[in-house]
Amino acid sequence: SAIKPSHFLCILLYFKTLEYINDNFPVFEKNVYKVSISENSVKGASILKLSAKDTDEGLNGEVEYSFGPHTPDIVLSVFDIDPLTGEIRLIGKLDFETNANYEIDICARDKGTPRMEGHCTVHIEVLDVNDNAPNIFLTSQPNSVPEDAPSGTVVALISARDLDSGQNGKVTLQLPRGSPFNLKPSFSDNYALVTAGALDRETFSEYNVEITATDSGSPPLSTKKTIHVSITDVNDNPPVFTQPSYAVYLKENGVPGSILFSVSASDLDFGDNAKISYSILDSKVQDVSVSSYVYINSDNGSIYSMHSFDYEKLKVFQIQVQAKDQGSPSLSSNATVHVFILDQNDNAPAVIYPSSAALGSLSHQRIARDLDSDNNAKVTLKLKNGSPFSLKPSFSNNYALVTNGALDRESFSEYSIEITATDSGSPPLSSKKTIPVRITDVNDNPPIFTQPSYNVYLKENGVPGSILFSVSASDLDFGENAKISYSILDSKVQDVSVSSYVYINSDNGSIYSMHSFDYEKLKVFQIQVQAKDQGSPSLSSNATVHVFILDQNDNAPAVIYPSSAALAGHLVTKVTAVDADSGHNAWISYKVSEATDASLFTVNLYTGEVRTKRAVSEQDDSSQRLLIEIKDDGEPVQSATVTVSILLEDGLHEPILDLRHKSMVEPSKKTGRITLYLILSLASVSVLSLVTFVILAVKCMRSSRSSGSCCMRRSDCDDYKNPNRNLQIQLNTDGPIKYVEVLGGDMLSQSQSFRSCMSPMSEYSDFTLIKPSSTTDFKEVISVLDASLPDRYAVIRRFQEFKVL
Repeated sequence: SAIKPSHFLCILLYFKTLEYINDNFPVFEKNVYKVSISENSVKGASILKLSAKDTDEGLNGEVEYSFGPHTPDIVLSVFDIDPLTGEIRLIGKLDFETNANYEIDICARDKGTPRMEGHCTVHIEVLDVNDNAPNIFLTSQPNSVPEDAPSGTVVALISARDLDSGQNGKVTLQLPRGSPFNLKPSFSDNYALVTAGALDRETFSEYNVEITATDSGSPPLSTKKTIHVSITDVNDNPPVFTQPSYAVYLKENGVPGSILFSVSASDLDFGDNAKISYSILDSKVQDVSVSSYVYINSDNGSIYSMHSFDYEKLKVFQIQVQAKDQGSPSLSSNATVHVFILDQNDNAPAVIYPSSAALGSLSHQRIARDLDSDNNAKVTLKLKNGSPFSLKPSFSNNYALVTNGALDRESFSEYSIEITATDSGSPPLSSKKTIPVRITDVNDNPPIFTQPSYNVYLKENGVPGSILFSVSASDLDFGENAKISYSILDSKVQDVSVSSYVYINSDNGSIYSMHSFDYEKLKVFQIQVQAKDQGSPSLSSNATVHVFILDQNDNAPAVIYPSSAALAGHLVTKVTAVDADSGHNAWISYKVSEATDASLFTVNLYTGEVRTKRAVSEQDDSSQRLLIEIKDDGEPVQSATVTVSILLEDGLHEPILDLRHKSMVEPSKKTGRITLYLILSLASVSVLSLVTFVILAVKCMRSSRSSGSCCMRRSDCDDYKNPNRNLQIQLNTDGPIKYVEVLGGDMLSQSQSFRSCMSPMSEYSDFTLIKPSSTTDFKEVISVLDASLPDRYAVIRRFQEFKVL
């Protein structure tokens, strides 16, 4: 049927109604979101921004965000969500140790009718931060440890925990360095505090052990805990007396029961282990038990007499006292008490004599006494003939024992004077008494060294602080007058105080080095040592110590020639090396170590001359290389190498071929001429050698009458003066080779150097004179040097060859 306009209006209203129907809910991009955030993040930090889409239009498509209806309060206290933007922000404090994970339901609702909503889940992982220091717990209380406990004894059990995770929660324990305890892991996070070694309560009776727990976080956090440990005593110390022996001086005729002396002992232990009781060990005094003479208070060590003592019957006796502790087992120690009975004037003296006398002193003593009366009591005294003393009456029956002259204690330190006393009775009676007289010392003798000078031979490169030498002096006096102290007088060695080189032990005279010596810098120096006694006034004497530094092979040879390759020829070149050492340490030998052609060149073992071994041929390489090794004769051997490059020029072969060709063409003429020239040359050389030998022999015979040497005249040495030169003489005695060097000045300034050497290893035995100039007679210098050596080496006076350079 036909469509009416009203139908169009209905259709339009229908579609318009469909446009405002809310039939779609918001949809998130993901159903589940996962986010990580560190604990202790600042408030307001953005965690995640969510987005949900709604395909509806108008209010039906506008979305609001909120937490789900069943969101727990802990989430609401920490997080918040913007309803318009969907941004989740931090509004509280995150703590990994309280809650490490959060699961949040997020709801997105549109504004349509009815309101449609969509949901997603957000998982928030809280990342751990090292914000917790480790905790230390005692799982058992510390025990008291006996001082004799073996190493490894458990003192306490400890645990350490950290609320953080991972490396932040990994804990290590540490004790201070030097602690007498160790930490031993037991299980999990538990540790045992154990002894690390022997303990000594007498040194430390208790310890405050500080334990440090540190985690592995960055930065690490640590905690300290102090554990108190008591050390219990073990009876490991015996009582110790204040001194091992005592001397008691007791007057005779004392009151019985009076205190004689008190001994005292102490014990380093504690409690009963340190409680001491005293007792007297049984012994005999004149066949009677010592307990019959004395007794002791066991608590305080006071010794009491049992009865009175008589000097004329008992002069000295000993008491053995024991101190014993109350430990288990108990320990004890002993001490000796020497009791000396002092004489009292309870008997008329028979003879009283002086105990000592000194020069010029008077001893007014009553020498003799007779209990008789009248003439029988008159006593005359007489000394033995030859005595250096005499008796002079002074007053009453007293006499003075005087010296007759000067006394010398160093000759006689004690005299025994025999005195004879004779009375005037009839018949007369007499008695003899010997009196010891000691002579007191006066400081009248200075210390005397065993010799006025000493020679010390010291190897270079020694260890600083090692002993060089010991001097010794003696003093004839006694006591302090003979007590000697040693010192080094100040002097200069190479413009430096000798105290920078050596020091001396003032008690025993031992001289020590301050540093190592270098022969190449210092060969000899002197030390002035003084010995001084302790008398008043003190006396002293000096001695000189000559220190000779002996060379060691500590320098390798140094090549100074050649500096470049040489031309070809019979004498190709000469290698020259020097060694800063001396003696056999400086003897140098040469050897071809490597060569391009070993059959072409050779080097002299001692001179270093490089020569061809055979004629050069056209087949030889034009470039030759020699590696020459240079060794000294020291111990150990030092060596150096030098490379010699030799260039064979092309023109060298042509003269050789021409010479061969001419010798083949004219053999007869050349042979005759050469033979004639050789005969004439040999004859001339023989005659010249004979004349030279005769002249030298005559000169040697003449000069030997005046100087005793065919190599040098005395007048030459005496007349040649150069006071501005400073010579130094050196005699090498190290090894089998002995030689003398006289060195001085500068080679460029016309100074001199004498060297005498006899070498079994060289081709010649030489005496070499380099620009002779001396301020001292050479023979006298050698004599002085020879006299200073311990073996007095003789100077070599015969030389096979005389060279002037």
